[in-house]
Amino acid sequence: MEIFESEIKDLEGVSHLFNLYRMFYQQESDLEGARAYIEKRIESKDSVIFVVKDKQYYAGFTQLYPTFSSISMKRAWILNDLYVDPEARNQGVGEMLLQKAKEFAMEAGANSLSLSTAPNNFSAQRLYEKSGYKRDSEFYHYELDLAE
Repeated sequence: MEIFESEIKDLEGVSHLFNLYRMFYQQESDLEGARAYIEKRIESKDSVIFVVKDKQYYAGFTQLYPTFSSISMKRAWILNDLYVDPEARNQGVGEMLLQKAKEFAMEAGANSLSLSTAPNNFSAQRLYEKSGYKRDSEFYHYELDLAE
């Protein structure tokens, strides 16, 4: 298995995984929309997508978005998406993706790498905690839904 930053040539494989990821979070399948979204992210370089590939099989991906920390006055990254195909689970793909994201953020001089997951996604929580992530007990996370 190899891990690398995705390019436009990986669009179909990454879009397929991204569509499955969204379906995992109870969204309707929309492969065309997923493809357009991922294509835009790759072309505009407003996110970084790492993929794990085994021969021609795309096993998993993670997508990072840049931000800044006003407190530390440094760059920070948000690990917004991480998905491993069910057939590739329990083979270290998730750990590979988290390690690559950490290495990338450190090389970029970031102060932190943050993520969030569903309260009932216990397997992801175990993976994150095993990889050194700590659940935030200092701040509450709020979101304003602008689509309503």
